[in-house]
Amino acid sequence: MNSAASELSSPVGVIAGGGAMPFAVAESLSQRGIAPVLFALRGACDPDRVERFRHHWISVGQLGRATKLFRSEGCRDLIFIGTLQRPALSEIRLDWGTIRVLGRVFAAFRGGDDHLLSGIGRILEQDGFRMVGIRDVAPDMLMPEGNIARAAPDAASVADIAKGRQVLGALGPFDIGQAVVVIDGHVVAVEDIEGTDGLLARVARLREAGRIRAKAGRGVLVKAPKSSQDLRFDLPAVGAKTIEGAARAGLAGIAVIAGHTIAADAQAMIEAAGRAGLFIQGLPA
Repeated sequence: MNSAASELSSPVGVIAGGGAMPFAVAESLSQRGIAPVLFALRGACDPDRVERFRHHWISVGQLGRATKLFRSEGCRDLIFIGTLQRPALSEIRLDWGTIRVLGRVFAAFRGGDDHLLSGIGRILEQDGFRMVGIRDVAPDMLMPEGNIARAAPDAASVADIAKGRQVLGALGPFDIGQAVVVIDGHVVAVEDIEGTDGLLARVARLREAGRIRAKAGRGVLVKAPKSSQDLRFDLPAVGAKTIEGAARAGLAGIAVIAGHTIAADAQAMIEAAGRAGLFIQGLPA
């Protein structure tokens, strides 16, 4: 366990976006005897599931309100988790706390999602909070090293994985995406704004249209953090839905960076891989 994890203060503030991850993190914290307080982002966080936890609603652009709530709840440590559709600056209703640091907010918006989150995180840290990552608050949710499914990558898949890592390493500085699909040494698709689910759906459509000639059961989805990424923010994530998308895309399996990738509901993911005959490989960092 790293020093941040061993020094976590209770309660921990969970700035909660969409999807299941904020609630999985809250459950993991609770099981370790650390109280979570969810700060649910309007328009993103599930309003029904958040009711199970102590929570407050906040809006993007309400830094002033958010920091007051963090302090009133005694949350020194904060984590961003969950999906969030990136808003346009013109769509954000600013409060005075945000206007006070508007120059830094504008700077945070000039870049990719990781740049935005790390920029907002730096603003909060300058206000006395500490930003932590999934490795600190819920290390049990990270992908382990090695293969965790029944199927295993063959020599062709191992070569595709190596090619995918090279491609992502080259693309990292350009903040394009965290995933790539490689089939028999050919890069057939790179993740963009549509995300990993959209990437896999695109590969499935290419197969249906006959644009991908390789037979089904070949090719790999490779995911990795960007080379310059702050690993507290926007880590790659995979789950059962990823496996199902990879199966529809006709791939042999997926490979992600162990310790740097969130494995959401690993048991469901392993079961989905077993049904589809796919491998799930955790790669050394």
